[in-house]
Amino acid sequence: MSKAHTQKLSTLMLGAIGVVYGDIGTSPLYALKETFAGHHPLPVIEANILGVLSVMFWTIMLLVSLKYVFIIMRADNHGEGGSLALLALATELNSTRPKTKWILAILGVFAAALFYGDSMITPAISVLSAVEGMNVVAPQLSQYVVPITVIVLTALFLVQKRGTGAMGMAFGPIMICWFTTLGVLGAISIAQSPQVLWALNPAYAYHFLTTDPWMAFLTLGSVVLAVTGGEALYTDMGHFGRFPIRLSWFAFVQPALVLNYFGQGALLLQNPQAIENPFFLLAPAWALIPMVLLATAATVIASQAVISGAFSVANQSVQMGFLPRMEIRQTSDKAHGQIYVPLTNWTLYIAVIYLVLTFQSSSNLAAAYGIAVTGTMMIDTILITFVLIAWRWSLWLLVPLLGTLFFVDFAYFAANAMKIPQGGWFPLGIAALSFTVLTTWKRGRKLLFEEIARRSVPIKMFIDSANSIHRVEGTAVFLAGINEGAPAALLHNLKHNQVLHTRNILLTVIIEDKPYVTEGNRLLIDDLGKDFYRVRVFYGFMDSPDVPAALEQCSKLGLSFDIMSTSFFTSRALIVTAPNPGMMKWREKLFISLSKNAMNAADFFKIPTNRVVEMGTRVEI
Repeated sequence: MSKAHTQKLSTLMLGAIGVVYGDIGTSPLYALKETFAGHHPLPVIEANILGVLSVMFWTIMLLVSLKYVFIIMRADNHGEGGSLALLALATELNSTRPKTKWILAILGVFAAALFYGDSMITPAISVLSAVEGMNVVAPQLSQYVVPITVIVLTALFLVQKRGTGAMGMAFGPIMICWFTTLGVLGAISIAQSPQVLWALNPAYAYHFLTTDPWMAFLTLGSVVLAVTGGEALYTDMGHFGRFPIRLSWFAFVQPALVLNYFGQGALLLQNPQAIENPFFLLAPAWALIPMVLLATAATVIASQAVISGAFSVANQSVQMGFLPRMEIRQTSDKAHGQIYVPLTNWTLYIAVIYLVLTFQSSSNLAAAYGIAVTGTMMIDTILITFVLIAWRWSLWLLVPLLGTLFFVDFAYFAANAMKIPQGGWFPLGIAALSFTVLTTWKRGRKLLFEEIARRSVPIKMFIDSANSIHRVEGTAVFLAGINEGAPAALLHNLKHNQVLHTRNILLTVIIEDKPYVTEGNRLLIDDLGKDFYRVRVFYGFMDSPDVPAALEQCSKLGLSFDIMSTSFFTSRALIVTAPNPGMMKWREKLFISLSKNAMNAADFFKIPTNRVVEMGTRVEI
């Protein structure tokens, strides 16, 4: 391996450690404690300690190492990962099966909706659990835990608009320090009670699960906290690549996590009273304050990763037609994926602060955590099943492998469903609300485009009659939401101004079911005759549409533009209720409300505002 290649791999691994593993890396703060002292407490005895550790270890191996690292990370969509990327891949592979595509779309959208619930809970529980270390350092300061948590989270959301580039440079070294500390503290504790390593034997997990099946089932609702964030390995694959993520997981992150969990277990074997906060009690007294500061920094990084993920999902949802156009700012001219979505940022902030002020402690929040993660994991298993079947994997391998994974996913999801009354209702409620918005917008857009297409005039008929219409100098670009027919803006311009420009461009922006579109595949130009052209501009769902930049590239294909002598005509639909609406009344009202608050097309496509003429059109759906 060359020196340059080694250096690049090291840089990617450093970045992956700093971003990808923040969520799962901060789980040791609360996972084991909640398993024994949560809403379904377990006696802190040797049999339970070894049994729980064994279940935790094999859960990490099965759900993270096997499922995500070995299997799901194979299903990259042109290098990108995540539920929506997996949905696009599964849909593409099953494009000839309409019913299957519909089922996959519903599952993929619901997984994205569940992510929004998860992205609200993760910052709240992570930062709160870190600041709660103050209870160990100085119990008399416990009343300040919630206010300090609110201050830290407020500062985190305030800096989002400045971009995370500068902060990101420090993420890797801080998280390396964090994972090293986890491993060292765990190893020291294990050395004092090495019998804890017996838990590596799956027989202890089997014995724990079968001795008292009901109590073991309830315990799964807390054990799963050890793998929350495991899905991020796949979600962030596009940023760092498959190999650096796999290598950093097996060589560094997984050993550190296992050592720390087993170290906490060894501590409990020596001192059952340490269940009050086994993570911080692993550290010597002199190191408690530095540990609280380091834990807070690590949880801020974990929260940042989730917030950035929420921005990415919002961006993908807009591009794929599941959300209305909204303001999306690029915060870096070098890193394409660094974006800031103001609406998403402040919606998350309000929800996170609400959670902190309502639940008050990480233990209470743990009841709300897990159901969104396990729901997403279960959906990912279903989606990858369709992908692997399309790839023609052997059924002799698929049935036992995916059957086992689905059984484990369902067991954890069912165990977390028991916590719905204690707080699990929150992420499910957020997911239901998000799912309703996503599907309503998608359905409303479909009805809108169908009505526009029904009312449109065939473009050939329009061009054939264009000879008798007076023409003025210049180029007019008409944004068209559909590929066929004359755009509404063109018809309205002719109706009100009774003129046509010398050259007329019918421009349609098309979002492909893949993350990025190369520059060579960006444009498709059709000469319709009589100085009419249809231009189709293609983007991926991770791309940021820029119409002026795309039009500048047209010169390479023989169609040159001078943006400052070009007028852009857009059509803004005034949507009203039809006598026989295409969806339920309340959903139609929701769609109309979303439409009214959508960002206008000119701003979204980066068209100079002084070159835009907006035409209104009334449409019934």
